[in-house]
Amino acid sequence: MMWVLLLMAVIVLVLFIERTFYLHRGQIKSTTFVDGIKNTLAKRRIVEALTLCEETPGPVAAVVKAALIHAHDDETRMRFAVQEAAVVELPALERRLGSIAAIAQIAPMVGLLGTVLGMATTFHAFMQGGQYATAQALSQGMWQALLATAGSLVLAIPAHLAYHFLHGRVRSLVRDIEWSGNEIMRYLLIDYRKNQAGEGSGELDSASIES
Repeated sequence: MMWVLLLMAVIVLVLFIERTFYLHRGQIKSTTFVDGIKNTLAKRRIVEALTLCEETPGPVAAVVKAALIHAHDDETRMRFAVQEAAVVELPALERRLGSIAAIAQIAPMVGLLGTVLGMATTFHAFMQGGQYATAQALSQGMWQALLATAGSLVLAIPAHLAYHFLHGRVRSLVRDIEWSGNEIMRYLLIDYRKNQAGEGSGELDSASIES
């Protein structure tokens, strides 16, 4: 059983390191990023804003990019595009977290199985030796049982902590995605289009003055 627990521990460690780096790479300061996109849009540089989204890693940039692509569409189409981009990004954030949670839940069961097998070894020693069973033969099974129990708990506790830590990071990213999507849509539907309308009326007024 100890080899099984050791293999599970290695898997959890590899998954935790990979997920930690992945989520860290996708974590950006969403408020700073969205403010930068707004400033770029205020200068009528939507292509530059799209380029900035493409060069920025993470789901927040992908959601903002989806909104910018549909900047001139109606609210329903824009919202659908943003939601679709978010749906695409969420599975990538939650990938492999289920494996860590499963190992954390299965580890105590594996330890319990090892404990039962250890006790079975002890009783087998009783049956073989009868009244003359040696202490070494009896202690071997007990040692196996205790070692399996301790090993499973040593694995399960950090695995649970790793899962909850990564799950918290995912929830933080999800909140950033929701806020960024709503904020950029609000800006595009209200401020951005208002500025467009103002520029259009300004050009019309100057044309009428010249005529």
